[in-house]
Amino acid sequence: MGAAPVAAAPAAAAVVAPTPRKPRIAITAGDPAGIGPEIAARAAADSCVLEVCEPIVYAPPDLHRFAAGVLSGEAGRAAYETIVRAVDDARERRVDGIATAPINKEAFRLAGLPWSGHTDLLAHLTGAQHVAMMFHSSALRVVLATVHIALAEVPLALTQPSLEATIALTARELPRFGLANPRIAVAGLNPHAGEHGLFGREEGTVIVPAIAACRTRGIDVSGPWPGDTIFLRAHRGEFDVVVACYHDQGLIPVKLLAFGEAVNVTLGLPLVRTSVDHGTAFDIAGRGVADPQSMIAAVLLAAKLAGPKGPAPRT
Repeated sequence: MGAAPVAAAPAAAAVVAPTPRKPRIAITAGDPAGIGPEIAARAAADSCVLEVCEPIVYAPPDLHRFAAGVLSGEAGRAAYETIVRAVDDARERRVDGIATAPINKEAFRLAGLPWSGHTDLLAHLTGAQHVAMMFHSSALRVVLATVHIALAEVPLALTQPSLEATIALTARELPRFGLANPRIAVAGLNPHAGEHGLFGREEGTVIVPAIAACRTRGIDVSGPWPGDTIFLRAHRGEFDVVVACYHDQGLIPVKLLAFGEAVNVTLGLPLVRTSVDHGTAFDIAGRGVADPQSMIAAVLLAAKLAGPKGPAPRT
């Protein structure tokens, strides 16, 4: 008798790789009396946002009780508590990044809160040792060496160690934005970058030594360059990012070239945080006319920085 036929082995099941999930992005509503709740809701419903992430709006539970356009410490406290909830969830990996609608600094002060804005509050909540505010757009990128302080206080706050730390942080963080070896330019504090001491000495005593120290560490940084031309040179492609000495020096050119497109990013945090490039706009709050484009841009950048995640755990 012939041998019995051998049964064919069952075909191996195809291995299907798990589909990465979209990042979860917390959108905080900011000051509940401003335009934040409106633009947060509209950003969360935007088709471009929904395509790349899972947006989750964080807002006070009793949002209706805040009168539109009315400054109050109560609203400042509510905005603070909302930010804390989002940061807690980010640190516990329940969300993958945070995009913040604007808060009102005076409302924070009325609430008895010591922070001047999101940047120093987030540094406090996360224990970050050194953070910096960067405004990112296709037209221009600017990092601020000092932030929300009076202009008269800038020369005292702009020290060699703090400027070195900001330059180094910029060099370390810019690769996340697709710039592996960023060309960093530092603006002078004084007219004509001091003109060799004729119009101020901070360039020689602070900025030049900070740049030299960073160059010895392999950082591609130059300056100080006169503030009236450096941003034009960066816009034309000569530099990847400008480190500005003070708030308005950096933000005037950004908002002139990219208002509504620029995104505020906090560098140096252990989590992703982006924000809008404008304020609470109490004058138009509650009227349904606020433009959500900057909020949408902030969420899209947060999703990009967070990146796709592994599949959600089984429940």
